[in-house]
Amino acid sequence: MRKIIIDTDTATDDAAALLIALAQPDTEILAVTTVAGNIPLEKGTRNALMTIETAGRSIPVYPGAAAPLYRPLVTADGVHGKDGLGDRDLVHPTRRPEQTHGVTKLLELVRTYPDEIEIIALGPATNLALAILQDRETMAHVKHIWSMGTGGFGPGNCTPVAEFNVYVDAEAYQILLSAGIPLTIIGFDLCLGEAALTRGDLDVLAAGNPVMQFMEKATSAVVAFNENSGHGTFADLPDAVAMGCALWPEMVKKTVSVWAYCCTKEEPSYGQVIFYDRTVPMSVSCEIPPDNAVVVKTIDPVLFKKKFTDALASL
Repeated sequence: MRKIIIDTDTATDDAAALLIALAQPDTEILAVTTVAGNIPLEKGTRNALMTIETAGRSIPVYPGAAAPLYRPLVTADGVHGKDGLGDRDLVHPTRRPEQTHGVTKLLELVRTYPDEIEIIALGPATNLALAILQDRETMAHVKHIWSMGTGGFGPGNCTPVAEFNVYVDAEAYQILLSAGIPLTIIGFDLCLGEAALTRGDLDVLAAGNPVMQFMEKATSAVVAFNENSGHGTFADLPDAVAMGCALWPEMVKKTVSVWAYCCTKEEPSYGQVIFYDRTVPMSVSCEIPPDNAVVVKTIDPVLFKKKFTDALASL
């Protein structure tokens, strides 16, 4: 059975990703750690608790970093709603978070299960960077990290070149890239187009079981944001796509091994992650460090949406 830790700044798409993971019988979720990102830490922690409770499960939630390493926190409550789950009065958990800090718990679990734990990172990399800075030797025994981050091979969604999770704490992301831990990156580009939930997909959720109805309501603010931005009526769920790539390898169609570098120095490029793909011919020869990540390039979006709906229907 796979052992995973989910690190999340729980808003709409994080909740969808959590529900996917909770539906997998062959996956043991050892802990959920929370980090500030989409919304402040306290709200994201409550959302994680509420999502787990909605699924009828009991998984411990450990609050982690409340701010990025060096910069003020940037949130996305304009996308996900002030409460992070669509402002539909969904968030009233009966359980409380654990007292142990998320980074402390993460390191404890990796020491307990060396070379067995996979981390699904759905938010800024702050918790992971802090764990690496505190105990690099222990973190070297993480089996794999799956990161929803970067624009992939498309533009950013926070700036023209930076995706939100990386932009919130680019210094942390560069620490992650430099850690030598096996890493798969799932970019924002994969959640758009056919992978996004259409109005018809959302209507299916609304007519389903209570977990599906919870998810449909939680998408309200994201749908409104996309409509008001003139992009159409849909809910893009990048974290759910990332979770799908981690748990359902059959939906991943193409990957590429790269050396990835995160820009942190100049403001216009802050949070941009550059992929050095050795399969692309370069007109000028340059020395490139060894590859440090695998990037998912294409997925089967139809299969993703079917497995996503089936997972929620099973809860």
